[in-house]
Amino acid sequence: MILSVFRLRYRHPIAAGALVLAVTFAPGSTDAFDIVYDPSNYAQNVLTAARALQQINNQITSLANQTQMLINQAKHLASLPTSVLSQIDGNFAEMKRLMGEADKLAYNVGNIETQFSSTFQNFAVGKTDAQLITSARDRWQQSLSAYEHSLKAGAVAVQNLDGTRAQTSTLVDSSQSAVGVLQATQAGNQLIGVQTRQLADLTAMLAAQGRADALENSRKAAAQEQSREQLSRFLTGSSYSPTPVRMFHD
Repeated sequence: MILSVFRLRYRHPIAAGALVLAVTFAPGSTDAFDIVYDPSNYAQNVLTAARALQQINNQITSLANQTQMLINQAKHLASLPTSVLSQIDGNFAEMKRLMGEADKLAYNVGNIETQFSSTFQNFAVGKTDAQLITSARDRWQQSLSAYEHSLKAGAVAVQNLDGTRAQTSTLVDSSQSAVGVLQATQAGNQLIGVQTRQLADLTAMLAAQGRADALENSRKAAAQEQSREQLSRFLTGSSYSPTPVRMFHD
């Protein structure tokens, strides 16, 4: 086997690293190959691999950001685990039931117009003295019942304060620990519901108090009118004639 080594001349020290070896086997041999090392090609391959790795890292980072965005969206869409709506509905129902217990002159405009006229305005038409006394007693009982109803409405409103305090505290805690926009919004909406129920309680209490005062004032006015009616009947229904009376002797 004949090994031929070619010596190459280089002008720069850096180029001295580039060595080309040519190995040639003797004629008739079946094993023949050449080994060539090109530093510039090797550096280019390394740079290409580094760029490809950087692209993969960028894609991984992008996928991680998208995953986090989906997680955040899921948090924003998560429903509030705490709800006091059933308690609010229960408070509304309790006050509504109480307001429905109003006797006779309740809170219906049509009924008030009809009953008020016959009970407090034209109550003496076609009635006997005994019927007038019975009507007066009914008006007094109605006024007393209205004040009792007013006291009950105030009591229910006061009893609801403890529930309101507990509901508000629960919703505030839920709002502060909310993980997303939806939970915070739902907590805020329920807080508005609690405040609305408080206003409804206050409205019902004021309405009951105003009804009681109106009935009592109407009863007093009707009592005065009945007194005049009975006095007029007494004066016109007998042979009584007024005469001067001396209370003291000279």
